[in-house]
Amino acid sequence: MDKPEILYMVIPCYNEQDVLRETSSRLKEKYISLRKKGLISDRSRVVFVNDGSKDSTWSIIQELHRESPDFFSGIDLAHNSGHQNAVLAGLMTVKDICDVSITMDADLQDDINAVDEMLEKYYEGNQVVYGVRSARKSDTFFKKFTAESFYKFMKIMGADVVYNHADFRLMSRRVLNELAEFKEVNLFLRGLVPLIGFKSCSVYYERHERFAGESKYPLKKMLAFAINGITSFSTKPLKMITGLGFVMSLLSICAFIWAFIAKFAGFAELGWSSTICSIWLIGGLQLFCLGIIGEYVGKIYAEVKHRPRFIVADFLNEVGAEFINMDPDSKQETES
Repeated sequence: MDKPEILYMVIPCYNEQDVLRETSSRLKEKYISLRKKGLISDRSRVVFVNDGSKDSTWSIIQELHRESPDFFSGIDLAHNSGHQNAVLAGLMTVKDICDVSITMDADLQDDINAVDEMLEKYYEGNQVVYGVRSARKSDTFFKKFTAESFYKFMKIMGADVVYNHADFRLMSRRVLNELAEFKEVNLFLRGLVPLIGFKSCSVYYERHERFAGESKYPLKKMLAFAINGITSFSTKPLKMITGLGFVMSLLSICAFIWAFIAKFAGFAELGWSSTICSIWLIGGLQLFCLGIIGEYVGKIYAEVKHRPRFIVADFLNEVGAEFINMDPDSKQETES
């Protein structure tokens, strides 16, 4: 290591006023420690990305920047763009002013102390370092079961995801530049980053309970996130529809042969129940298959419009004598 690299940590925030001050305090301590160890440059910053919060999150970010401009920066998105887009907005905004980036959530569930090992792995030559949960002791049985089932199902569907890894990861500037080449609107970074390649490794840590506030991923959002991940990286569900149609065709032929034999054998009886059950079964399968096809058609519709994935309204960042503050009258629009 010739000289310490410039690290920008990207922290997406949506209604995080309850936890933001504690998060910033711990991160500041960590940055002071990393600077003393010579692992990061004094120009390194923590960038909080305000994703259209409805509380005082952005006001707190502005205050943190005013109080400690040599530690904290802020990005304000013009509207709520979703967690994945907020992470991407931060990364794409800082990719040209940092050597390495780390993304993590603001709720303090990810272990901040794992950052030291991540940087050490980076200096050893790894371009991507994944933060991976060593266990799920703090999760309920339902959340543990559904989360682990999701990762296994993604593997079956052909998506290359890191087991028990969320969005706590380190990426070098080179990886960020390659990530910028992926223009898709339907983002699933857990599958996208492994797709880029380069030398990578994992750092294991224990995930903590949320420090304060409420989870931003209730069951409904978790299911939507899982569906988005599957349909963004695999066409196997469409192939399964073809297979299902083939099986149903075979069953229909068998049923027809049975009905034909029964008719001429003289023991056929007309049954209301069997008819209704068949109609419901086939009708349900058809609607289910149409729903899967609709998911893919909807994604195609979103992609072909080429709308921006996020719009940065303001970027507060001070580096030495240089002060970057995006004028709201000249808002930067980041194209997809």
